[in-house]
Amino acid sequence: MKDPEFWHQKWASNQIGFHLQDVNPLLIQYWPRLSPQRNESVFVPLCGKSEDLIWLASQHEEVQGVELSEIAVRSFFAEHFYTPTVTRVNGAHELYQFDELMIYTGDVFSAPLKAVELIYDRAALVALPPEMREEYVTHLLSLLKEGGRVLLVTLDYVQGEMAGPPFCVAKNEVESLFTDCKVTCLFRDDADQHHPKISQRGLSRFAEVVWLIEK
Repeated sequence: MKDPEFWHQKWASNQIGFHLQDVNPLLIQYWPRLSPQRNESVFVPLCGKSEDLIWLASQHEEVQGVELSEIAVRSFFAEHFYTPTVTRVNGAHELYQFDELMIYTGDVFSAPLKAVELIYDRAALVALPPEMREEYVTHLLSLLKEGGRVLLVTLDYVQGEMAGPPFCVAKNEVESLFTDCKVTCLFRDDADQHHPKISQRGLSRFAEVVWLIEK
C-alpha cells in the first residue's frame, strides 16, 4: 500500500476515530441481504480491530481479515482475551489464527488470502486515495468467487470540503469501479444539521451509503 506509514502512525498514536466501539448496526441490518450461508467464507479488508469481526465469526465458519498495523491486530486479540496462533507466512506477513478468525498483518495486496464467497468492506475503499481504488477493487474481485457478494459501505460528501481519509466515494464511482458486477444501493443515510460532520466540520452534506455488489 502507498504511504503505510500514515496508518502505522495513526495506530501508534491511537488516533483511530474510524474505529467503532460496537458492531456496526449497518452490518447487522444489511448482511442478511447477501443471503449468507454459515459455510461461506468471509473476507474483511483493512479490518483494524473491528468488533464486526466478532459478529461475522459468530455467523460463519471462516472469517479472514487483513490489517496493515500489527498494533491493531494484537490489540484485537488482547481486548477479547483470545490467544491466537501466530505464524509467519510469505516472509512479509504474520497470520494470527483463533477459532473461525484468520487475520494477516501487512499489505492487503500481497497477503496470501484464499478466495471467498463474501466480502465486507466498511473502511477499506473509503480509506484509499482515488489513484489506488481501481487496483484495489480489481484485487478484491479477484478474491471473490463467481456468484460472490460484497457488502460495501461508502461515504458521500463534497471532497473539497474535507480532506480524507475517509474519502468520498460517490455513486458514479462505485458503479464505475464495479462495472462488471450488479450494483444495488440498499440504504442511504443522509446526516441532518446536528451530525458532527455538518455541525462541527461545516460540510454541506454527509451521507453513509450501503451497497450490495454481486459478481
